[in-house]
Amino acid sequence: MAERRRGVTIRVRITLIATAVVAVALVAGALLFGASLRAALLEGVRSSADSYAGDLAARVDASGPGAVTESDDDDRFVQLLGENGALIASSESADGLAAVPEDDYEERRSISVPGEDGAYLLSGEDTDDDRIVVVGVSTDDVEETLGTVYTLLAVALPLVILLVAATTWIVVGRALRPVERMRREVDEVTASRLDTRLVSSGPDDEVGRLATTLNSMLDRLDASQRAQRRFISDASHELRSPLASLRQFAEVARSHPDRVTGGELSEAILDEGARLERLVDGMLTLAKADEHSLAVPRRPVDVDDLVLSEVRRLKSASGLRIDASAVGPARVVGDAGLLAQLVRNLVDNACRHAAGAVRIELLETTDSVILAVDDDGEGIAPEQRERVFDRFVRLDDARARESGGSGLGLSIVREIAAAHGGGVVALASRLGGARFEVSLPVASAS
Repeated sequence: MAERRRGVTIRVRITLIATAVVAVALVAGALLFGASLRAALLEGVRSSADSYAGDLAARVDASGPGAVTESDDDDRFVQLLGENGALIASSESADGLAAVPEDDYEERRSISVPGEDGAYLLSGEDTDDDRIVVVGVSTDDVEETLGTVYTLLAVALPLVILLVAATTWIVVGRALRPVERMRREVDEVTASRLDTRLVSSGPDDEVGRLATTLNSMLDRLDASQRAQRRFISDASHELRSPLASLRQFAEVARSHPDRVTGGELSEAILDEGARLERLVDGMLTLAKADEHSLAVPRRPVDVDDLVLSEVRRLKSASGLRIDASAVGPARVVGDAGLLAQLVRNLVDNACRHAAGAVRIELLETTDSVILAVDDDGEGIAPEQRERVFDRFVRLDDARARESGGSGLGLSIVREIAAAHGGGVVALASRLGGARFEVSLPVASAS
């Protein structure tokens, strides 16, 4: 498998995104501030020009055009225009400047003056005799102020952006440090080291909860692996016994054909083959249950028919006393084949351990169907009643192997009952042996 190409780390991505967002916000804010400052400063210049133009118009009315020529300032120029726009008088700072067009001062535009740098903002004011006083105020101070502000922003913004980037890098790095440590620890976990657990000594935050979740996952994987290994080991052991028996019969038949007849060999092959088939079928059922693929069609099933069929089989094939007087009508929704396997496993288990009698009960209540199978055998100790449902567990190994038990029957019963929404428990029987009680939802309640 090709090595996965390493991409940009989360730390880098977060730092870049945070820095980009802050940079965009700061630049936009700086541009908006610059525009607002320019507008405010120009409005101040415009107000100054309007005020000066008004005062000068009053002086022209009082003392004549000489008031214009006497007004001389490096930051301003003044022109006095007639009704037809002709230049009547101007200040010395306006020498060489033609008469300002009416549209320019009416619209309060900015113009340039020959021999002067920068622009002049215009303002006009009418005198009492309909002449026009035009004043132009330099905007050099505005541009100088804006230049200073822009220089400061050009220096400050990169510094702030770098500070944000560095802070984000450090903070994200510290936040992700436990995650990187956990990644290294999880990377060191192998199939042979599933007992390793992550160390979580930090606060109960997202990272701490992640460590707890990963440890829970490792617990489940460890338990699953142990169960799988135990299952494989037990299955191998169980399969070895019938295979060894078949091999033994075959070797004897080949080496000493006079000692083993064809009928005996056929019977041995059929018996051990059936034992292998039961074992494989049971393992397949449990494997489906482990994969949650034990399909349960939702069809009505008369459980009493399944039970009575098993009762007839047992009465004809075993020498035990089979009491089915407590079997009543009961119906559930599920798979008839799986439920028949559940009933057969229960009664076969009871027959293997019974001393002489087996009792079967079937009862339908308001919301449950109860199937109970009792035997008069040795019973099950209270501390072993949960363990008997584990796979390949035999409380009496020798007797179970002799009678063909694989140790999977009760495990299959539990999985089938669970797949139908029910359960099974082991209890003490009034007959003196063991009692296995299965509870399933009734057809009307499912």
